[in-house]
Amino acid sequence: MTLENYIKDLLYRYNCVIVPDFGAFILNPKSAIINKSNFTPPFKQITFNSLIQNNDGLLANHIAKTDKMPYGTALNFIAFEIEVWINTLLDEDLTLEGIGVFSLIEDNIHFEADTSINYLTSSFGLSPFISNTVTREVVQAPIVVNNNISTYKEQVEVLEEQAPIYINQEKREKSTYFLKYAAVFLIGASIVGLLGKKAYDLNLEQKQIIALQEQQTSRENEIQTATFVINSPLPTITLNTIEPINNLHIIAGSFRNKSNAHKKVKQLTKKGYNASIVGQNKWNLTQVAIQSFSNLDEANQNLAIIKATVAKDAWLLIKK
Repeated sequence: MTLENYIKDLLYRYNCVIVPDFGAFILNPKSAIINKSNFTPPFKQITFNSLIQNNDGLLANHIAKTDKMPYGTALNFIAFEIEVWINTLLDEDLTLEGIGVFSLIEDNIHFEADTSINYLTSSFGLSPFISNTVTREVVQAPIVVNNNISTYKEQVEVLEEQAPIYINQEKREKSTYFLKYAAVFLIGASIVGLLGKKAYDLNLEQKQIIALQEQQTSRENEIQTATFVINSPLPTITLNTIEPINNLHIIAGSFRNKSNAHKKVKQLTKKGYNASIVGQNKWNLTQVAIQSFSNLDEANQNLAIIKATVAKDAWLLIKK
């Protein structure tokens, strides 16, 4: 099992996972995003901070508990994996599946997060989707209203000649008025029909929106009732409040000119190291430490990595 797999396990439960002597992965919760027809559920965005490198025991303790190994062995495993990461990063991009891609640009580490995994457990079961666009075509039939009074009069006169029906002048005028009102009624009915069609379309669209909202609410209720069981919880970590004394210094160089020593500190700090000036030696040379420690084993492990990657002439200074 690779180191990134242990890190991914912890990212589901913690917002900060520190990889000793490399950096920290920090999760920032983000709300759901709706962009036109695109929907992205709530998620946690992964960021990386190379300045946070102190071992808090979380990662090593998790590895020791999972693989049933001593805590010191877990620390050695982490140190070996970090050395492989650094060597890879010096030649090409470093890809951690499910976490992100590291690249070295002008001696600075650039991190691009992998968004294929959502570490927000409350969004379990939700995935981004694109809703289909609903298009409607309204075909309007041509409405032809014949309001020619003379045509109706001619038809009535022909009927009068063929059938023995007597129609007096008063009834004929009433029929003329009736035909006018009938034509107006047909025009009004057509307008009402068009307005009714628009109202029907609007009502149908509102019903579709309500159906989508009910579907989303149902999915959220299913997620809220889901139960997450962790069979192997992490043991309680007791942190001492006494600040350790960092009297073990990995020396990157000694300088006659103090300004050159300060320049070296700035260069190392840009690379993510906690560099500092640790005083002068008996030849009055200003000594610059690339990293300082309080534990001898940890200092020796980092000295080997720094010799292989940063400064091959680095050496360990022990101050009492």
